[in-house]
Amino acid sequence: MDKVRIGVVGVGHLGRLHVQQLKQVPQAQVSGIFDIDQKRMEEVAREFQVPVFSNFQDLLNISDAISIVTPTTTHFHYAEQSLEAGRHVFIEKPMTTTVDEAEQLIQLARRKGLFIQVGHIERFNRAIVALEPLQIRPLFIESHRLANFNPRGTDVAVVLDLMIHDIDLILSFVKSPIQDVQASGVRVVSPTEDIA
Repeated sequence: MDKVRIGVVGVGHLGRLHVQQLKQVPQAQVSGIFDIDQKRMEEVAREFQVPVFSNFQDLLNISDAISIVTPTTTHFHYAEQSLEAGRHVFIEKPMTTTVDEAEQLIQLARRKGLFIQVGHIERFNRAIVALEPLQIRPLFIESHRLANFNPRGTDVAVVLDLMIHDIDLILSFVKSPIQDVQASGVRVVSPTEDIA
């Protein structure tokens, strides 16, 4: 069986982890990496013995799929190019900065017969997977996600960067339509809401 050639775009903190994990999947081959930070890209390439590409198009040309691990504001750009080129796409969450962009990518993937997977890793947490066969009908859910401040994800609000995991899990547990959403958020140490 041929291996799926997966290119990784963006090899910062999470992108490096993507390369590390993909190197452990027998059915996958890291076709290469691309990052605008040349020094970082070369460090990750040396660590994992993977090819580097000086431009995204060259990586796209030799890949079957693309893993997009760049700042959220660039997700649409890389995903659209990948889908137009006939490549399957994995996108770290949040998928895009707007709902309209996400819908455009979904429609493009459908037209091309391609897959988009969004990095909702908590869905695959062993504790969550163990709950799937159970008939859970929660009457009350309280969720807290606390983390030390990390400037890495400040291009989007904390709700889209971290709390989205909790929202996704709650929606998977509660099998009824949303009736009301009440929220508040403030910017304390970053340009986007970092407390919500």
